[in-house]
Amino acid sequence: MRDILEDAEGAAARGDVGPGKANREKDAQQFPKRFYKLVQVEETSNGFSVTLDGKPIRTPGRQLLELPAAASAELVASEWEAVDKHINPLNMPCTRLANTAVDGVAVELQAVMEDVIRYSASDLLCYRAEMPEGLVAKQNEHWDPLLEWYDEEVGARFETGKGIVHVEQPREAIAAFGARLKHHADPFRMAAIHTFTSLSGSALIALALAESRIDSVKAWQMAHVDEDWNISQWGEDWEASERRKQRWQDFEAADNLLKSL
Repeated sequence: MRDILEDAEGAAARGDVGPGKANREKDAQQFPKRFYKLVQVEETSNGFSVTLDGKPIRTPGRQLLELPAAASAELVASEWEAVDKHINPLNMPCTRLANTAVDGVAVELQAVMEDVIRYSASDLLCYRAEMPEGLVAKQNEHWDPLLEWYDEEVGARFETGKGIVHVEQPREAIAAFGARLKHHADPFRMAAIHTFTSLSGSALIALALAESRIDSVKAWQMAHVDEDWNISQWGEDWEASERRKQRWQDFEAADNLLKSL
């Protein structure tokens, strides 16, 4: 299950970008060549599929890739249509995520939900800097309103602490978060939420995004408060910047897929 989820959440999240980009572009030629001419979306008995020259796409697990909404299928179809010469999965984040929803999350939905809940027990938003004052202020500005929303609307009061010492969260808070997460107990929705969680380091940001409490740009800013502060002080590393761009591509694709459901 973990391997399947990591594949969908992007090689960039594991650092597969950098100075070797030229070599990877050369390696991309080893991917299958585009073999089809016509990409279409067709309605099925269980949803919508994407066909290549009339033949439906199948997942790596050899299951029919069926999406719950026409808009979702159109997102996947647009990635296949955009293929020029070689079919490179890294450039097809919606397709990868849809494959994961079908092959992995649909089979282990409860396990994926529990993984997200575990993130909430040691969430990024709950670990605060002690200094410098500018970073402390940025964390408070971006993170406190979301914790207040969980307290007031979700009924989950999460505790914060200074530094990296573990903060024990109230069982009631974790339970309330888990109950709210159950509203999204669908393979495609949970695939997107798990992607948000792993790429942001925060289950609280992920669920708030899934419930339209924040948009994807705000969620991304919240997830990178510490990193952006360091960049403002010391400048940006090129390799780190490239990795971040790839992660954002996967993050945005998950948001687009979720909105299309």
